Amino acid sequence: MAIEKLNASSSLADVVDRILDKGIVVDAWARVSLVGIELLAIEARVVVVGVDTYLKYAEAVGLTAGGLAAGAAAA
Repeated sequence: MAIEKLNASSSLADVVDRILDKGIVVDAWARVSLVGIELLAIEARVVVVGVDTYLKYAEAVGLTAGGLAAGAAAA
């Protein structure tokens, strides 16, 4: 996967368009313990992507109705 350097003068619209086109995933995990006893555990995965990009990849892995119907027909 090639990394492209964006110009410093990129507008907010350009950045949002790029994120929605390519997608971004934020995966976070936190644990609070006291004397070896876990008090709080938080796991979060946030996915930001445009609808077109989501549908393209969801169909490829069989998460959409079209992908499920195609998979059932192949079986």
